[in-house]
Amino acid sequence: MKSNNAIDVPDNKRGGNVLDFSRFQWLSFDCYGTLIDWESGIVGYLRPLLQSKSCHLTDAEILTLYSELEPRQQSGDYRSYRQVLAGVVRDFAHELHFDVTAAEAAGLSESIRTWQPFADTVPGLHRLHSRYKLAIVSNIDDDFFADSARHLQVPFDAVVTAQQVRSYKPSLNHFDELLRRIAVPRERLLHVAESLYHDVVTARSLGIATVWVNRREGKTAAASKLVAAQPDLEVPDIGQLADLALG
Repeated sequence: MKSNNAIDVPDNKRGGNVLDFSRFQWLSFDCYGTLIDWESGIVGYLRPLLQSKSCHLTDAEILTLYSELEPRQQSGDYRSYRQVLAGVVRDFAHELHFDVTAAEAAGLSESIRTWQPFADTVPGLHRLHSRYKLAIVSNIDDDFFADSARHLQVPFDAVVTAQQVRSYKPSLNHFDELLRRIAVPRERLLHVAESLYHDVVTARSLGIATVWVNRREGKTAAASKLVAAQPDLEVPDIGQLADLALG
């Protein structure tokens, strides 16, 4: 795995408005990590579980291990995200040499229902929806996103999940399906995501413009792998994206 600090972003694209937002009709968003604070959710479940097993990892250590285990569980034949996360918990148990019950393995996925948006998410989405059509492109099961959608408080014009395409990003399938549904040229779509590994590299390979929401300021680890990538724009949150997109 690459270091969580390894990234290649051109200096002239750090937070400056280098995109002509007038050419976009649709904005698509990764959900967990970009709009929903999944790292707080992950650590909030795993830290007390690990402590109950006498495993005292730091939050950074939990997230680093998670970033290695989740992609492993998502490889191979499609399984639901419920099954993926149960497998991640079991992998933690295997790596750290403790036993885990079926209920404990299932608990991480069930905690998704309570994960909350970042403070900037809901007001930023409301502002963006005044001008653009909004879509979700997420590695999630449909019922979990239905719960998260209530927290997001914004109606989305299209939702593409892993359950629907039966694969996980960084597969191309989410983006191929979104382009099929919205029926606009890819030049009219802007994809917004926190994960370079899951989203930015894949979207750019399809000729889709990208915004990296860099929520890593001051952090030493992340739940998604950092890889070398060149997003078209970097912003710290959805509020700044709305400032730039709406002028």
